[in-house]
Amino acid sequence: MAQPHIPVLLKSLLRAVDPVSGTWVDGTFGAGGYARGLLEAGADQVIGIDRDPSVFRMAEGWKGQYGDRLRLVEGTFSNLDELAGEPVDGVVLDLGVSSMQLDQAERGFSFLRDGPLDMRMGDSGPSAADLLNSAEESQIADVLYHYGEERAARRIARAIVAARPLTRTAELAEIVASCLPRAKPGQSHPATRSFQAIRIWVNDEFGQLLAGLEAAERALRAGGKLAVVSFHSLEDRIVKRFMQARANAAGGGSRYAPQAETAPAAFKLPFRKAIGPDPDELDGNPRARSALLRVAIRTDAPAGRADAATLGLPRLPAMGGA
Repeated sequence: MAQPHIPVLLKSLLRAVDPVSGTWVDGTFGAGGYARGLLEAGADQVIGIDRDPSVFRMAEGWKGQYGDRLRLVEGTFSNLDELAGEPVDGVVLDLGVSSMQLDQAERGFSFLRDGPLDMRMGDSGPSAADLLNSAEESQIADVLYHYGEERAARRIARAIVAARPLTRTAELAEIVASCLPRAKPGQSHPATRSFQAIRIWVNDEFGQLLAGLEAAERALRAGGKLAVVSFHSLEDRIVKRFMQARANAAGGGSRYAPQAETAPAAFKLPFRKAIGPDPDELDGNPRARSALLRVAIRTDAPAGRADAATLGLPRLPAMGGA
């Protein structure tokens, strides 16, 4: 069965983690592209995790060809160590919203397709409409600024509060666009940053990301590989700083003072920089334009904790308003 969506940086990822063997976790199963790639590259088993139950129904047509080599589990990757239930040889995370979800107007992720103002990756918790219709104006402005890097955050938040109640994505997109200059040819839609920020808020994506990275550290056996694909600078910054911190790669003392004592490094970094798409992938998959892949290899040191402040993790506003 043909894949409806192209997994971003799959070939680059498989090259970066070669050889592939043992048990792997695909913590963001989606359309199954990474899971299938890992199985075909030599993984003995892949445990596919996703918070969206609809993706498993979509996999019914092809998952049988892998038999018990593919195990699907509903849940969030922040608990991937518990969901896997065993030490694993690799973890793959593909962050953000999938093109499959963007294409479904009823999910409320897209500013280009009118639908209910939902944006939930799962089927529980408050929707985007719930939050936007109950939160204080200052809270909405903080979300837009810190999660979307939207410079007009205060102006947009004021317009959102004035237009409440909001129920449709088209309403929100129109409100945001009315607060910003008209986009020039080649520029992104004016609502891009705001929709990104609200989606991150609804799904606690940054909190989930930090918890997922820590869960991967706990789950991986020595020599196991962690591969993370991100699509915007805020995500990549958290992944980069986590890997550097847990590899003790960002520290260092001076010749005049002894280096501060640090915990043993939990990861090694096989590549100095993130891996981006090559020209061939960009030609065939424009979605890969902003994608970055980072890889780390687990050592035998005990798993630890990462400091959210050190990683630059934005503080998530309280869900549901004041």
